[in-house]
Amino acid sequence: MVLYVYAITKSSHPLRLDGLTSVGGEESALRTVCQESLCAVVSEAPEQIEVKRPDVEAHHEVQERLWSDGVTLPLGFGFVAEDDDAVRAVLDQGAEQFAERLEELTDRVEFNVKGVLEEEAAMRRLLEESEDVRELNEATRDGGGTYDERLQLGELLSKGMLAQQEALAEMVLAALRPHARSERLSEPSQQYFLSASFLVDQEGAEEFTKAAEQAAEEQSEGVEIRVRGPLPPYSFA
Repeated sequence: MVLYVYAITKSSHPLRLDGLTSVGGEESALRTVCQESLCAVVSEAPEQIEVKRPDVEAHHEVQERLWSDGVTLPLGFGFVAEDDDAVRAVLDQGAEQFAERLEELTDRVEFNVKGVLEEEAAMRRLLEESEDVRELNEATRDGGGTYDERLQLGELLSKGMLAQQEALAEMVLAALRPHARSERLSEPSQQYFLSASFLVDQEGAEEFTKAAEQAAEEQSEGVEIRVRGPLPPYSFA
């Protein structure tokens, strides 16, 4: 029986699994597979695991319930194991590492922070701050200007946008780092100039939230800081 694996916990965890829906539907009840001091929360895996809203929500509901009762190592969506013996083997082989990580994550939570920069606002700022950009923009307006001028304008805009994004990211990180134990940074993307996860002491969650709110308030027009949390520490498990 292929198993869907949700999380790893201590065997002393309350493990309240009643009333939870498994990934793939209600046909498979959630249960545990234990090896000495560790347990994995599992259910029978559906034939096909697809990123569908009901299954993603079921996965997160299990994580939220477990996390609310005690420290866990939450697994990302889609982890499976061949059978109970395979789960026990993993728990046995990684027992020391899992125990250390559970200790490190005790009474700590995760916050996800994303930064969005509107392109139009960034362009306006570049036009305001750079005489070269203004002159080239005027020269190439409505398809005018030479090929070299259009190329030069594109290069200046690209470099200027990147510099804005990097400066904004550093500003937000500088405000939040003093309130976090650890961080995980993802590469900037076209959508987000900042995508970061922070590990925060549970008792400091309110302070972190206030620091994030203040950082958001200090941003200029066209910059948005999105914060999710507190969450189970997915990125640090």
